[in-house]
Amino acid sequence: MSAVLTSTLKQKLLDTFASGVKLDEPMARHTTWRVGGPAELLFQPTNETELSSFLRALPSELPLHWVGFGSNLLVRDGGVEGVVISTRTLERTLERKAPHGVYAGASLPCATLGRSLVRWEMGPSEFFAGIPGSLGGALTMNAGAHGTETWDAVHDVRLMHRDGSIETRDATQFDVGYRRVSGQGNAWFVGAHLQFDPAYEPSLDRLRELQARRHATQPIGQPSCGSVFANPEGDHSARLIEASGLKGFRIGGAEVSPKHANFIINTGDATAADIESLIDHVAQTVEHKHGVALRHEVRFLGEVAA
Repeated sequence: MSAVLTSTLKQKLLDTFASGVKLDEPMARHTTWRVGGPAELLFQPTNETELSSFLRALPSELPLHWVGFGSNLLVRDGGVEGVVISTRTLERTLERKAPHGVYAGASLPCATLGRSLVRWEMGPSEFFAGIPGSLGGALTMNAGAHGTETWDAVHDVRLMHRDGSIETRDATQFDVGYRRVSGQGNAWFVGAHLQFDPAYEPSLDRLRELQARRHATQPIGQPSCGSVFANPEGDHSARLIEASGLKGFRIGGAEVSPKHANFIINTGDATAADIESLIDHVAQTVEHKHGVALRHEVRFLGEVAA
């Protein structure tokens, strides 16, 4: 990893933002795969005001990367140059709004959001409990579970721009599709107003059923990113991967989960290179055997180790 921050700027940021700033911070501590080289500088804001002030202190040309809970993210072993902002430490805001809606902050875990919405009898919302990570990440990729997607419920979003300014924008201003969202530009989601169907009656029993199914069919408790590949139209990636004989296949410390073929797990000593190689191998094997080009949901960040 090459350094792009000057020592003067690093010291200024350390002096101004104190414990929120960490230098050469291992990203393995900030990803659900538990791999990844160091971030040249990591910032963990506690509120939007602090985050805005930090952004205003950065030169506009400096490489800047946003990370939520670190699910759906593979940080390469060579590390990340520039600044990484982890929004995990932001206030976990959740407020009821009339009629039949809520405002939720980006750092709120989707599982917490789902449980709260079911208690408040707002839905369809049970699916949120099946999404790993935070609402910010779910907004970024239109995450979904059990046939429902995040942006089905979005009324409008709050964005923080690179210059620290905040904008509220209607959901209709974004191009949203299956596991993709575009239109936010050089900005990050810091919250969203979600609106739900007043005629829908969410069920706590249904929520528990979905959670039990998830625990029975997915490698919960093992380091992974959730689903690696988006489902191709009319089929499921897990079925194609399993039909290719890849369940349990390993490269180094990375393994295709024997429990769910669309999960790749870190068995304990995997490197990011192991995981990336396994992702490539799975995609190539499925295309060779079934003629289907799988599209990965995973975002890659950083440099390959020298």
